[in-house]
Amino acid sequence: MKQHSFRMFRVKTILYATAYLVAFSLNTIRADEKVNAQLRALFPKYDSDRNSVLSQDEQAKAAESVKTLHGRSWERQVQALFKSAADSHGSVSSASWLKEVEKYGKQSIPPKQTLRIAMSDGIHLATDVYLPAGKGPFPVVLTRTPYGRSGKNKSETGERFTRNGCAYVVQDMRGRFDSEGESIPFNGCGWSEHKDGIETLAWIRKQPWCNGKIGTIGGSACGITQNLMAGATAEYWPDVQYINVAAASLYHDAAYVGGALRKCQVENWSTNNKFDPKAIQLMRDHPCYDSYWHQFDTTRKFAAMKSPAIHVGGWFDTFAQGTIDAFTGRQHQGGEGARGCQKLVMGPWCHSGFRKEGVGDLVFPNAQHPDKYSWERLFEYYLLEFDNGIKNEPAISYYTMGDTSIKDAPGNEWRSADNWPVPANDTAFYFHADKRLSGAYPAPGNIFLEYTFDPTNACPTIGGKNLTIDRGPRNQKPIESRSDVILFTSPALNEPVEVTGRVKAKIFIESSAVDSDLSVRLCDVYPDGRSFEMAEGML
Repeated sequence: MKQHSFRMFRVKTILYATAYLVAFSLNTIRADEKVNAQLRALFPKYDSDRNSVLSQDEQAKAAESVKTLHGRSWERQVQALFKSAADSHGSVSSASWLKEVEKYGKQSIPPKQTLRIAMSDGIHLATDVYLPAGKGPFPVVLTRTPYGRSGKNKSETGERFTRNGCAYVVQDMRGRFDSEGESIPFNGCGWSEHKDGIETLAWIRKQPWCNGKIGTIGGSACGITQNLMAGATAEYWPDVQYINVAAASLYHDAAYVGGALRKCQVENWSTNNKFDPKAIQLMRDHPCYDSYWHQFDTTRKFAAMKSPAIHVGGWFDTFAQGTIDAFTGRQHQGGEGARGCQKLVMGPWCHSGFRKEGVGDLVFPNAQHPDKYSWERLFEYYLLEFDNGIKNEPAISYYTMGDTSIKDAPGNEWRSADNWPVPANDTAFYFHADKRLSGAYPAPGNIFLEYTFDPTNACPTIGGKNLTIDRGPRNQKPIESRSDVILFTSPALNEPVEVTGRVKAKIFIESSAVDSDLSVRLCDVYPDGRSFEMAEGML
């Protein structure tokens, strides 16, 4: 976060609730008549000398325009078509281009095999397999999901991978949809009694259509199960993983953040996704970090992890810290193959929207996910064995947020780093009795500020690291005048201030209640008085 001049820091203490996971799906590419028409029209548009031949420079311009309009995945498809249509000199004639477009249009979603894979306890998991054309064997990409393996988006995802030479396997997790077993979140994903993820990897590697290389992909719950799979055993592990917005520890990152139950997260997600009703009670029965939660804490298993991975997170995602913890843990404490082979991407995003610039009430420029850390490049390198240089990219790509109301304000840019946190000076701001927030040490004496909290009239949540309720940076002004919110505000800043790294609040409190939860937010106050949350914590 980069603070512009003449701004203020604001810290407030409130109580709030949040929500939980949503499904993540890949963007899709379909070979239909509309797409074919656009591909046919691409040739004359970039045939600048009207000689019915596209030179390599003209092809590059066409591909670049496709990337600008439709993204990196479409650019790769067009580049592949140019390569197939090119003659020995690299030029593409109109006739050869139309021939390749026609062939492309005739490709369809690959046939799907639906199998029921037996686990060691006799439970069968519903699994769909999509195979590329040809004899194989092929590298494989695996997704394990609690959201349902069927549907158009999964078929189109299968099409994307098979077009790129990979088999695609998608599986309903234990107890979900067509799979047998109890419908308890993440039951069987890690190293507990059931090891479904690892047993599925072992099954795939034995299939004649698998060449032995397996990658995994998915976000949210489909990313959490990847984390759990990676630490399950030293015998089987994925060759590479692409993990989006995923918790490293279900207790610390999802259910009891700061030790406080995230009621909305736990209840909304479990209920909306129709898990067994006892799942909620099971989590409530374990309010402390005990052996039940150990089985869902991947930070305890870094040394057993051997997979290189890209971890993608958002500064306003509920699992932001979990994403960073997963990266740093594997990068420095991981086993051979994982240690030193992790990448981290942190953008100004919520739990989704990596291709968007707008988040909450703000629009950050150039905020789309950087292409050089795409899953296409990752799998191309580790599964297809094409040296595209991704291993040499900086370990970390992070977005420094700045003032969105002033053009060319400091920040609002992507930066690279080799380690996290980046080198920085720890700077303390102190609370004062007059509700100032400053770098000056407060006057000696025991001075306390009081407020009354009424559970029947709780302070509402406006934005933040939420899922099913309002999320992202939202103007906090409507709640900052409440009597149960205490504000400490800095003077206007005389020069830009950058805050990068872990923000911590040390607060001394007393409560007349048996049990209390304290929420703290760091806000960026704009010159017009709008106040946007940048970081939050709870105890």
